[in-house]
Amino acid sequence: MGRLSPNKRSEMMRRPRATTAKAVKYTDSDVSFSQTVSSDDEDNEEWRPLEPKPKDAAAGQKKRSVKPKEPKAPKQPKAPKQPKAPKVPKDAKPRAPRKPAAKAQAAKVLQDSGASGLAGTKRKRKDDKAGEDKGGKQTEEEMAEESGPSTRMKEERVSFIVSDAHQTDRWAGEGSSLAGLKPKKEEVEEDFTFDMPCVKKQKTTGACMRQPTALPSSQAQALRNELDMSWDLIELLSTLTCVERWVCVNIIKLLREENTVPFMVRYRKEMINHMDADAVRDVQLVYEELRTLAKKTQSVVQTMKKDGVLTPELEQNLRSCRSADELDHVYSPYKKGSKLAKARRAKALGLEVAASALMDAPHTLDLNAFVKSGTEGLSSVKEVATGVEHILADMIAKDPETLTHVKTLCENNFVTIQSSVSKSALKEKGKGQSGQSGQSVQGHSKPGAHQNKSKDLDKFQLYSEFTCNVQRIQPHQTLAINRGESLKILTVKMNIPDRVKSDFTRWCINNRWKPRTFAREEHHVIIRNAVEDSFKRLILPFLTRSYRTKLTSAAEKESIAMFVRNLRQRLLMCPVRGCVIMGVDPGFRHGCKLAVLSPTGQILHTDVVYLHTGNLNQQREADKLRHLMMKYGCTRVVIGNGTACRETESFFADLISRRYCHPLDVSY
Repeated sequence: MGRLSPNKRSEMMRRPRATTAKAVKYTDSDVSFSQTVSSDDEDNEEWRPLEPKPKDAAAGQKKRSVKPKEPKAPKQPKAPKQPKAPKVPKDAKPRAPRKPAAKAQAAKVLQDSGASGLAGTKRKRKDDKAGEDKGGKQTEEEMAEESGPSTRMKEERVSFIVSDAHQTDRWAGEGSSLAGLKPKKEEVEEDFTFDMPCVKKQKTTGACMRQPTALPSSQAQALRNELDMSWDLIELLSTLTCVERWVCVNIIKLLREENTVPFMVRYRKEMINHMDADAVRDVQLVYEELRTLAKKTQSVVQTMKKDGVLTPELEQNLRSCRSADELDHVYSPYKKGSKLAKARRAKALGLEVAASALMDAPHTLDLNAFVKSGTEGLSSVKEVATGVEHILADMIAKDPETLTHVKTLCENNFVTIQSSVSKSALKEKGKGQSGQSGQSVQGHSKPGAHQNKSKDLDKFQLYSEFTCNVQRIQPHQTLAINRGESLKILTVKMNIPDRVKSDFTRWCINNRWKPRTFAREEHHVIIRNAVEDSFKRLILPFLTRSYRTKLTSAAEKESIAMFVRNLRQRLLMCPVRGCVIMGVDPGFRHGCKLAVLSPTGQILHTDVVYLHTGNLNQQREADKLRHLMMKYGCTRVVIGNGTACRETESFFADLISRRYCHPLDVSY
């Protein structure tokens, strides 16, 4: 008891200092303020639970706070006066706005689990015991060290929060009045972080930095001037490739900056939405096709300007084409060397005015006014009506809305592709048989082209009478049919149901190409004939070319993909027979990629390990590697010669030297 008296005096000397600090209310430093409150709260925390008298001396020795609280015994008679009891929580008012977030968080953690509070109390008691061992030798230098902005201050701050949370629970149990005061002090909206700057909240929107909805204005204008088409490149590219618009924007931006596909896939994953190389390559191919289409359109427009056949309406149709087939369909009547189209001959005769009048104001149209005897194509009313039909048929076949509608009708119906032996191949086959019989009679057996032709016919025996839906035909079948057609052994045609023709004719007459005003019966007959002639003579060949082009393109892509799969299997053949191999692709930031291969070359497991991010992480990853090697019996490690290959090699060499994977005999 004699040794503890200096401690009593030292603590009694420290308490008035803390109380004086509260009265003066230091505001120049948050650190000194929090320290003084912390010391006072520690005393309050230790004194309040022991308001009743200690039963024995053993309890007093376990809790050293009983002895220094003897000077505060005079406060015990004041307990009936409840207005003075809340003085301790009132002193905490100025600190509540300082750290509400941490305070509320600590209280919540203590409610969920009392372990953290006990840990904080034990840490505090350990510090106090260390102070007892020193005796009464605490000086002002020690107090200055505690009040300084250091890691020690943060620990004191934590102990202050824990003790405050304990007091809250005790107040809630002792009296309802004190329990009701405490929540009001925690309702503060200020967000303050001790010794650290406040965290800035960032807004997340769809049009963030990595998800732009359009190219920068300068690049967009340059691309628009380069293409000079009526459609939006990004929107069309997104529609054709089924890729999100912002991804298409980023891919175009990266391609215009001359970045390669492997670079984008490896180092620009976030910008391309983590697409693989094949998907990015598909977008690149479509983008290049659209650029090629725009260049070809520019060339066609310049050529037609020189020929003097370009009109504003025709130029708009050309710049609206979305594929090479559509462009060829619009431009084919105006190509040099081709026959003069029927519509062009009718327009040269001046019947374009009659065709426009038939659609806009048929009640004012008089075909007899265009009859000119002695002029070919205008000698009778029938020839005039035929010329008007040709002009209308050309207008219908080049209308984008009409072409879109007929494609939709074909997609909703059963369109088939049919192949059969060509007449020329049958004739040559017959000649070859007769020639062989003649040679056998004459005794000459000279192999020639007839034998080769018969062999080719045998190769395409499966496609001599072949019919299949265009949506279910296999890629190899398409390529075989194309080869047979190029050898002039097979004849190929597209079968479009008659229902498509009837629905298309009805839609044109009743909707798209319906006269704006009342028309006589002979005018309706002209429109119907024009629609039927347009479908048979212009639209049907266009659909055939379109289907054949799509099937061929899809088959070629699939053939390349098949070659890639076969080559991949060939390259994945195990280089060392009879053992399991672990392949490692070294890396720093993105980790080392692993692949475990069976003795037959099958992929057993793939994973990523981070071997170069710290000692603790290395130990965890080493355990993972040992688990994989023991699981699959892997005895060979193959390390790639790329970035971080030397570091990876030293890592595995260290594992092998320590026999980390014992009893496996691992080598690299």
